[in-house]
Amino acid sequence: MRHHDTGAVSTEMAVLTPLLIGLMLLVVYAGRVAQAESNVANAAHEAARAASLQANPEAARIAAYETAAANVNVGAVSCRRLEVTIDPDRTRFVAGGQVAVSVSCTAGFGDIAMLTVPGSQTFTATAVEVIDRYRADQGASP
Repeated sequence: MRHHDTGAVSTEMAVLTPLLIGLMLLVVYAGRVAQAESNVANAAHEAARAASLQANPEAARIAAYETAAANVNVGAVSCRRLEVTIDPDRTRFVAGGQVAVSVSCTAGFGDIAMLTVPGSQTFTATAVEVIDRYRADQGASP
């Protein structure tokens, strides 16, 4: 007796194709989340370094924000809201002191094709840098 399985492969593909596409989109989403986390961490480190090179707290705040804004949107994930804060307990701005910068980025992922991820996610990173002993305001002496 012979069984006719005509159409079985077509039925299996019709069932499995949406599942495979969904799995691919979830992998893309996970990659975008990892990229956003990496971008924010890099922006925090760069902003802390820029702040550590400045002569006073106000200049450090401005340099930290500008540097973070330039670095955080480098990748495919863009921030809807960017917050850059300098830790007030560490901003005495003496040579050899420390400055801590926190960067917070709220990003949406609704632009991923066919994967409508509702809302947004906030990524935060903090970096600490030693205030440069040879800043422009102090010349070349330690």
